[in-house]
Amino acid sequence: MPSRLSPEDQQRVEQYLSAPQHQVQRKPFRPWRLLLVIVALTICLGLLSRLLAGLVL
Repeated sequence: MPSRLSPEDQQRVEQYLSAPQHQVQRKPFRPWRLLLVIVALTICLGLLSRLLAGLVL
C-alpha cells in the first residue's frame, strides 16, 4: 500500500518513530497466562458472590 504522505513527511515520520523514546522493549504476549488470570478472577469473584449471598440470605 503506497504512502499518501509526501517523501519529506514520510521521512519525518520514520525519523520520529526511530527515536529512542519510541523504541519500547516489550515482553512477549502470553495468551495462556491471560486466560489463567481471567479464569482465576472469575472463580474468585464467583466464590465471593456465593459467600456474600450466604451472609445476606
